[in-house]
Amino acid sequence: MIRAATVNDALQIAELWNWMIRDTLATFTTQEKSAKEIEDLIAEREGQFLVATAGNALTGFVTFGPFRSGPGYAETCEHSIVVAPAAQGQQIGRRLMHQAETAARAGGYHVMVAAISGANLQAVDFHTAHGFTTVGHLPEVGQKAGQRLDLILMQKNLMTDR
Repeated sequence: MIRAATVNDALQIAELWNWMIRDTLATFTTQEKSAKEIEDLIAEREGQFLVATAGNALTGFVTFGPFRSGPGYAETCEHSIVVAPAAQGQQIGRRLMHQAETAARAGGYHVMVAAISGANLQAVDFHTAHGFTTVGHLPEVGQKAGQRLDLILMQKNLMTDR
């Protein structure tokens, strides 16, 4: 089931997000997120934070928000999507992405951006399959775990790509 995130989901979201932060190169950040930070983000992004659940278990989430500050970027958003390892390959990411795009369109966003670690080629393939186009490749702009990492920028025009 896909639904809006609530503060009651914050701990499970933090656990999943922190797994990705701690154990993968999919994000350049090394600072784990607290349940309180997630609660605040859910409140800040009402309608822009969705979760996938199976029973009582959270199997994934997607959230989106401003790409950059300033009025010139008001119609552009950036998203983060994470699916639990045990839930991958079950179309959960596809359903989350579809719902996020629908919500972003309804919120007046024109373009959705994905900023993907070059170490996460599975995410590049996922976004390509969902109509995103690679628009930039920034070599070695990130670093984590002693490695220099590329950043791949992808985007989807939400008003013409459906």
